[in-house]
Amino acid sequence: MMSKTILKKLIEIAGEKSVLIKSQDIEAYSHDELAMPKVKVLPDYVVKPQNAKQVSQILALANKEDIAVTARGGATGLCGGCVPVSGGIVLSLERMNKLLEIDKENKVAIVEAGITLCDFYKAIEREGLFFPPHPGDESSQIGGIIATNAGGSRAVKYGVARNYVRGLEVVLADGRIVQFGGKISKNSSGYSLLNLLIGSEGTLAVITKATIALVPLPIKMATLLVPFSNISAAISAVPKILQSGIVPMAVEFMESDMVDYAKDKLGYKFPYKGAAAYLLIIIDAKDEGEADDICQKLADVCLKNNADDVFIADSSAKQKELLDFRGKFYDVLKPDMIEDLDLVMPVSEIKQLIEYVHQLEKK
Repeated sequence: MMSKTILKKLIEIAGEKSVLIKSQDIEAYSHDELAMPKVKVLPDYVVKPQNAKQVSQILALANKEDIAVTARGGATGLCGGCVPVSGGIVLSLERMNKLLEIDKENKVAIVEAGITLCDFYKAIEREGLFFPPHPGDESSQIGGIIATNAGGSRAVKYGVARNYVRGLEVVLADGRIVQFGGKISKNSSGYSLLNLLIGSEGTLAVITKATIALVPLPIKMATLLVPFSNISAAISAVPKILQSGIVPMAVEFMESDMVDYAKDKLGYKFPYKGAAAYLLIIIDAKDEGEADDICQKLADVCLKNNADDVFIADSSAKQKELLDFRGKFYDVLKPDMIEDLDLVMPVSEIKQLIEYVHQLEKK
């Protein structure tokens, strides 16, 4: 337990309402979305700074007094990354949530680390701009997205967060505020400390502000649901799609047992029955004609590779319904599973992985 002197100094820095010490208040900051209940540790204090200067003062104090600090964004992670292993201070960036600038000429936005993905999307889409990474939960915060180098299903076409970070303001462990990069698309000036910080998960510095590169908002999007009666055929179709010259925004593989379980729990009417697996494919295009052409080419490739059928959700309402259903999978499955893990591997090895997982299921 930290001393009353430390508590007094934290309150002087951030304000009394920004320092939580009661167990009922700090419990929510003892875990993330990891399903395993044992990964839960209470911090001594939760501090919610409102600007980089306060972050600097808090880290300088913690550094001097040898107090552990755990940076926390939206806590939507699934690996305990923002759980305070050694107690100490949880530094929540939730109050640093401003969108400071949208520069349409340079196609960048400057934001504080605590802005949620949901609020960020709404603001930039009103300006006809788009931030491609989508890790799944839109209550995630930009600082956390950068700290984990998140990408999500759209990484198939657009890559991960690293591709869109042009500049960062960060606070080092001793309290120094440092700037890296800016409104530039190229920097060849030696070691890229900016890229070293992206994906460092709070181990090198606390991100307080970011300059984010944006792209034009897609004019037309469509979602395809492709059922397969054979799991191997569904997996094998993915490299065939990529080899065809079509680069979808996202491709997701869903086995029927998970789909059936989720639709029963949610009361969702799925457009197809009897498949062993499905591919959920999202495409974007510059206009409706291009979208129709891409959908037709995708349908041809899938049907040539043993798809049972192809369903195209071309209206925004149908797309939203299907994507909302997919987005609720984790919440529906969470009470009845041990854990959900992301795996990263070459496309050519996915089929072998799925077969191995099924062998483990039988055991």
